[in-house]
Amino acid sequence: MTTANKITIFRIILVPIFMILMLIDNTTCRMWALAVFIIASISDAADGYIARHCNQISNFGKFMDPLADKILTTSAFIILLEIGRITWLGSVAIMLILAREFTVSGLRMLAGAEGKVIAASMFGKIKTVSQMIAIIASILLMNDNWFTQLPAVLITNILVWISVVFTVLSGIDYIIKNKSVFTVN
Repeated sequence: MTTANKITIFRIILVPIFMILMLIDNTTCRMWALAVFIIASISDAADGYIARHCNQISNFGKFMDPLADKILTTSAFIILLEIGRITWLGSVAIMLILAREFTVSGLRMLAGAEGKVIAASMFGKIKTVSQMIAIIASILLMNDNWFTQLPAVLITNILVWISVVFTVLSGIDYIIKNKSVFTVN
């Protein structure tokens, strides 16, 4: 197993740790959760860099790296929804994000059945970074002061919707670039 793939697996292992820390209603635990999320986010860039620059690109990495990102970001969005950081309008955004993720994952499975691997695109990477920024900002904006809660939740929801724009555009990009997967033989 390559170093890049080990880093990807490490990112997946960090997800339950992040989730547990986020669910503990304590500022210290949430800051630790933020640190874990940032480490996991940085590991995304690190495994890609190592894979490209150390000639460690593999089909496993092409499949697992985007999957690890989906696991990390969707888990974070669901936790933020659960603890009330994302409003009902933000939950619509999360549904759009999940719909895109399922669609692209399905596309990858269809391609895999044909022996093709669909690697992450630049649009997909921008989507992931925008989602990670929204999540990090949301955790940073958490405060026990009731007066600041409304602006913090509003900012979180705005950032989530910005990430939705990139998410939908990247989903469209994947479908257009890989429409041959949908053709019937």
